[in-house]
Amino acid sequence: MPRADGIRNEVHRLMRAVPFQPFMLVLENGDQVVIEHPENIAFEAGTPERPGSPDFYVLSNKQHIYSTFAAVTNVNAVDRGVLER
Repeated sequence: MPRADGIRNEVHRLMRAVPFQPFMLVLENGDQVVIEHPENIAFEAGTPERPGSPDFYVLSNKQHIYSTFAAVTNVNAVDRGVLER
């Protein structure tokens, strides 16, 4: 499985977690994209028969980003306490 597919699958898993926990995508240019709510990120997850989209959108009050999963180098959990500061 290509790395970008693995990143997309991990993001999809984190979006469906109950309870939801914020997470951060670290991009190859050093940018950090915080996903505070599952509705803040949009992409086509795909199916076993058809791969998902390589692209994603992040829309929140703080960030408006269009990128690709190939540009994501890491996915990290974010402590809610850090977000509330």
